[in-house]
Amino acid sequence: QVQLVESGGGLVQAGGSLRLSCTASGRTISTYTYSMGWFRQAPGKEREFVGTTNRALNNPAYANSVKGRFTFSRDDAKNTVYLQMNNLKPEDTAVYYCAADPSYIGDNYRQYDYWGQGTQVTVSS
Repeated sequence: QVQLVESGGGLVQAGGSLRLSCTASGRTISTYTYSMGWFRQAPGKEREFVGTTNRALNNPAYANSVKGRFTFSRDDAKNTVYLQMNNLKPEDTAVYYCAADPSYIGDNYRQYDYWGQGTQVTVSS
């Protein structure tokens, strides 16, 4: 049983910041071994890539829409990854999902095997 739990969402004004966390547990899952990704989904829209991190990457990869504003970090000892979101915009409003996969590295949400339940991020104008 693989479980991913997101936290840290909330309501923030445009220009503000939030830090999301995702903690993995179950079986032999490890944020060191697995690729970890962040995705978001706004109402009525398809799930959208935000970023991904993997030990094989020199640096985390980000969607162009968040590059320079969002930052990945990871604490493998705690099986936790973080998404620091700065200079938030109303268009960032969405449910944010943590995802994990044993091998895939990329932006296609359909390729990730495991998902959290999501955390709501709302950015007011």
